[in-house]
Amino acid sequence: MALLGIDVGTTASKAIVFSDGGKQLGYAYQEYPPFENTYETNGNLLWENMCKVISDAVKEAGEQAKEIKALAISSFGESFVPIDKDGNVLMNTALYMSNCGTEQSKWLEEHIGNDRIMKVTGAKIHPMYSLPKMMNIKEEQPEIYRNIYQFLPISAFCSYKLCGECKVDYSLAARTMAFDVLNKCWDVELLRLAGIDADKLPQPIATGEKVGTVLPEVARSLGLPQGVIVAAGGHDQVCAAIGAGVLSTDVAIDGMGTVECITSVFEKPQLEKRFLNNNFVCVPYPVKDMYTTYAFNFTGGAILKWYKDTLGRYEQQVAKEQGISVYRYLDMQGAKEPTGIIVIPHFSGSATPDMNEHAKGAFLGITMDTDAPTLYRALIEGVTYEMMYNLEKLEEFGISMSVLRAVGGGAKSPYWLQMKADILGKTIIPLDLDEAGIAGTAMLSGVCCGVYQSLEEAEKLFVKKKQPYEPNPELHQIYLKQYEKFKTIRQLIADVFK
Repeated sequence: MALLGIDVGTTASKAIVFSDGGKQLGYAYQEYPPFENTYETNGNLLWENMCKVISDAVKEAGEQAKEIKALAISSFGESFVPIDKDGNVLMNTALYMSNCGTEQSKWLEEHIGNDRIMKVTGAKIHPMYSLPKMMNIKEEQPEIYRNIYQFLPISAFCSYKLCGECKVDYSLAARTMAFDVLNKCWDVELLRLAGIDADKLPQPIATGEKVGTVLPEVARSLGLPQGVIVAAGGHDQVCAAIGAGVLSTDVAIDGMGTVECITSVFEKPQLEKRFLNNNFVCVPYPVKDMYTTYAFNFTGGAILKWYKDTLGRYEQQVAKEQGISVYRYLDMQGAKEPTGIIVIPHFSGSATPDMNEHAKGAFLGITMDTDAPTLYRALIEGVTYEMMYNLEKLEEFGISMSVLRAVGGGAKSPYWLQMKADILGKTIIPLDLDEAGIAGTAMLSGVCCGVYQSLEEAEKLFVKKKQPYEPNPELHQIYLKQYEKFKTIRQLIADVFK
């Protein structure tokens, strides 16, 4: 038996064929060609790219691909593909960073109000979400709006192209800002007030539920066996959490990529005004009626890339001569003790809980004795304090965890992982898994088609843990004192750049 996991991202698509024991049988990765507008993409491009990675992964899997029983797709959120009744893509897809929908967001705030929208949808009004972008289309391109049969979130669009069914999972539906996260249905009254026809939105179903079966002609073109079940994947962060085995409230996933994101789960919906005004969201999670939220920092790994590109050119040359990664070399050279320097890591604005695009970064506490290895360590301390700030905010609402399972580029750095454990005072467990999101889709599809009886059973096969990093109590106490300074300075900097 085999399973197929797929991820459709903003810059590339990936696919992996897994055995039912969690072993990788075939892998494919394909970046999209340059697009004329960096804030847009196109549904046809996404579909063609996904077909390519499916075909390539299936070919690499060879004979074992004939045993594929089910698949699921994860994707980025907020965006959607508008199609007509024949399935034709009607226009380009705006990405989350597009400013279309800004005026409509203002209208929603003035005429409906944040409180009304937050307490139902679990999201604070923001133009990145789907609803204001749908309103923008209706107002500025009414002819296209009239011809729209369905607004399909990305994973839902790709599933539709595979099996002909218009269904969306709860986690992606929640990224539209039009979904009732408590009752798991579209907020029809909100859609009416916003002027959007509710019948233009796909049927919401639980993450992991069956969407349909791959159409015979599509299966033949992709090299798939007939009768492959399409299970509902979902938002990439949710699928990554599943792939990391986040199945209880005491464990969270820490995606240590360019953007660092901690995805935690909780048992009761959080729809308090204070919680949502911190720019945390409340999203249905596919485990025991749980919910999830995202705490993230725009400059996770990105801040180390900035250091490498601007201050680490000598280190790049030395690393090249030694035949090792520049980041490994920087880790080897980095300071070994807490620096006492405070870095505010808002080099690209701040994410949760502020979502302040005007926020700026800062170094404080530098002296003539400060050297490059100390600055490098200080940057990692700064991004970790930022995540600690987010976790502290979540703890105000009873959301806490004792263990973080780390994935992404940063999870390959023992230097960063130990520092994170010492600062946060939590156990950090890196996973032997490069593609948690794709593993999550495979696990979901496996449960859907009956290969596994539960996600807990699938976790035992897919989630392989490396040596954990435990906090040093003495260093943790030192870092707690520094963290208090970080919070004070963070607020001062935020007040300056409001």
